[in-house]
Amino acid sequence: MKQISFVFQILLVFLLLAGCKQKPEIGLLMDTIARERWVKDRDAFVEKVEENKGTVIVKIADSDPDVQFQQALELINNDVDVLVIIPVDMVVAAGIVKMANNRHIPVISYDRLIRDCDIDFYVSTDNIKVGEDQANFLTTVSPSGNYVLIGGPTSDNNSYQLYLGWMNVLQPLVDKGDIRIVGSKFVDHWDEEDGYDMVKGILDKGETVDAIIAGNDALAGGAIKALQEKDLAGKVLVAGQDADIGAIRNILLGTQTITVYKPIESLAYNAADAAIKMAKGKKPSDNMSFTVNNGHRLVPAILLDGQVVNKQNIRMTVLSEGFVAEQEIFE
Repeated sequence: MKQISFVFQILLVFLLLAGCKQKPEIGLLMDTIARERWVKDRDAFVEKVEENKGTVIVKIADSDPDVQFQQALELINNDVDVLVIIPVDMVVAAGIVKMANNRHIPVISYDRLIRDCDIDFYVSTDNIKVGEDQANFLTTVSPSGNYVLIGGPTSDNNSYQLYLGWMNVLQPLVDKGDIRIVGSKFVDHWDEEDGYDMVKGILDKGETVDAIIAGNDALAGGAIKALQEKDLAGKVLVAGQDADIGAIRNILLGTQTITVYKPIESLAYNAADAAIKMAKGKKPSDNMSFTVNNGHRLVPAILLDGQVVNKQNIRMTVLSEGFVAEQEIFE
């Protein structure tokens, strides 16, 4: 009888331990938090997962693809329920996805599409449309003149999508001879220095520049620094994206024309909701009709719209929605 009681106790402990594993464990692999928008993504994602009684293990690669690979290996070996990846490098990230596939761990590609692999879900903004929005705004203000295009790194699929959006708008005007592209380059990093170096090089050659479209606000900020050195800041149209506080300040100062506000809270909440559902063996979304081709398969996706922010609508957009606080802008 005592032996049966002992076996029962062991079985009860086992069941209790098994019950502890029912709490979904989500691995979040991040490129960086050096840019303020990624801090917002991380915090919103973690908040939403925890609201849904899950836990998040966050790993930050500091923009090193090899570090991200090792962090992914650690999470996979720890049997996380779902892996959410903001890839440093989409080729290296495809290898991470293959490792996760081998362990039957679902993968969500967040903000940046991971190509040529079996990802399960993709949550992002419509980056082609973001590029079109940037180009449409600037060409409405300046439908002719010399344009500079600063693309992000080629390791990020968003760089190509933004460029495609720009050219969807610009190419007809280039063909007509109204616009001349005097500089177009994919830089190595999403950093201010890369934007500065590119625009400085163009200006040092004596080129006249009327408008600059940059892949993000850091690149736009670098471009503005180069313009300031030539006393051109505020005289050249500049578009960025991410609605960084520095960009909002530049817009108020008149040195940046627009930024694009991405609905980060909605992105993070949609990704977190999908991750929790997938951890429980459910479909990531009730509406699986929209897909994106990642070069290997049609991936179920949620694509949200960005919003152009300029001097006239700052208060109605990023301030009214609490994305930035007024005291942050004017401190």
